[in-house]
Amino acid sequence: MSTAVTDNEIDRYVLFGHPVAHSKSPFIHGLFAQHLGQQLSYRLVDVSPADFMDAARTFFATGGAGANVTVPHKQAAVDLVDVLTPQAARAAAVNTLLLDSTGQLVGANTDGAGLLQDLEGNLGLSLAGQRVLVLGAGGATRGILEPLLQAQPALVLVANRTPSRAIELAAAFQDLGTISGGGYGDLGDLPPFDLILNATSASLAGEVPPVPVRAFTGDSVAYDLAYARGGTPFTQWARSRGLQQVHKGYGMLVEQAAVSFALWRGVRPDTAPVLAALRAL
Repeated sequence: MSTAVTDNEIDRYVLFGHPVAHSKSPFIHGLFAQHLGQQLSYRLVDVSPADFMDAARTFFATGGAGANVTVPHKQAAVDLVDVLTPQAARAAAVNTLLLDSTGQLVGANTDGAGLLQDLEGNLGLSLAGQRVLVLGAGGATRGILEPLLQAQPALVLVANRTPSRAIELAAAFQDLGTISGGGYGDLGDLPPFDLILNATSASLAGEVPPVPVRAFTGDSVAYDLAYARGGTPFTQWARSRGLQQVHKGYGMLVEQAAVSFALWRGVRPDTAPVLAALRAL
């Protein structure tokens, strides 16, 4: 006689963030599980920075199987875990939490792998020899710099409202390639960039970083790590200034989620049908 699986028997996963209601992660992981014939639950947890550590510890202490971490908790999660993967240690930022076979809490970062798979695998872009501008010097940027530099661009420039933060961050990755940091005001004096990555949280607030027109041409590619139905403020801004290749972060979202899912479940899902379903919403 078959028995129904109860909620208590289903592996539980969550996304910790603030804000987090806009996230499509439950939809994505639900489709991954459905396509692979697995049963799990995945829900959103909106938690303030002051309460994040306690909330995460309580989740795992009460049987949680794994978690994702998004803005603004990625750097705080570094201090939560027992072990960091090499990518997370280099980034000093965590977006995936899991328990290993010994019961230790492991912090991983799948953002960079997800971004590179979308840029090169899904969109067919080659970063080798390109000039890349990264807007923002927070946890999202930390997570993508190592794989970006490993793709051997001619230059990665990190720009931030507070130039010293960008300069400090660039210095931490200078052994991996040609990288520098500065303020938005410095961009007008430089040659244009081939790829502009918005890694700020400005889109969540309906804002756009102050990028001068001279920083790009109509052939530049604009990519927002954030996403929204119908486009983000950054992608709308880029299109209004004549850029033809403009992308929001749906692909990165799905690809980094697939890496997280593989860490948790031991199998990597096919991302193409999930990305198509997400874009059709």
